[in-house]
Amino acid sequence: MNLLQAIVLGIVQGLTEFLPISSSAHLRFLPALLGWTDPGAAFTAVIQIGTLLAVLIYFAKDIASIAGAFVSGILKGKPLDTTEARTGWMIMVGTIPIVVFGLLFKKHIETTLRSLYWVSASMILLALLLSLAEHHLRSRMQQGLRGKSIRELGWMDAIVIGLAQAVALIPGSSRSGVTITGGLFMNLDRETAARYSFLLSIPSVFAAGIFELYKTRAEIMASTGNMAAIAVASLCAFIVGYLSIAFLLTYLRRHTTTVFIAYRLLVGTLLIVLMATGRLMP
Repeated sequence: MNLLQAIVLGIVQGLTEFLPISSSAHLRFLPALLGWTDPGAAFTAVIQIGTLLAVLIYFAKDIASIAGAFVSGILKGKPLDTTEARTGWMIMVGTIPIVVFGLLFKKHIETTLRSLYWVSASMILLALLLSLAEHHLRSRMQQGLRGKSIRELGWMDAIVIGLAQAVALIPGSSRSGVTITGGLFMNLDRETAARYSFLLSIPSVFAAGIFELYKTRAEIMASTGNMAAIAVASLCAFIVGYLSIAFLLTYLRRHTTTVFIAYRLLVGTLLIVLMATGRLMP
């Protein structure tokens, strides 16, 4: 991978990690369209550290508050005493499904599920689910019911959204897309669903990134070119990712996810057409 490819893929990762359009899908089909080698699941996991850093900095105040309350609650023997402490435990509980399924299906995630057939199907099916979630939210709003804030999250919300996050192991699903979808079905408002989605991503993205970084350390350090490519891609992912977080949270205060649904349907359908006509190999 040369530096130009690293820059492009880093920008793509940062732009698509937080928008509900799937970073894994774009990092799979864009290189294929451009005639580049598939960067692989490990590369995707490693450069997610850049977008993870964007989350840590953007939500630094929230994270510090949750972590402080979490530790304080344990030390005082009252682990669920405050909203922040409960949120910390809910993030822990919501992370369990993706860890379990990630370990169980690791081989398939890195091989079979990277097929563009899976990617295109995920893009389309999850767009339809997000559309249903939007319909559910609109129906509630028409009844005069408001969406739940992050302080109103319950344990069932954490479990359902955590299970939804596990679906993101399938390339094309979109971590933010499936967790926002789960949040909307659990009656969260759009901004809260996105905010909780970002916070929920921290443990799993950190674990996956560090694990893949350790596992591929020999390959990465085999040349200065490899190290430079990873560093540049991660830096681009961090910068663009930070801007993407700010954009999405602002956007969802006044808009629905319709534009992202339409985009997913368009890309998914286009991939199927390109594969059917032989212009793109699955």
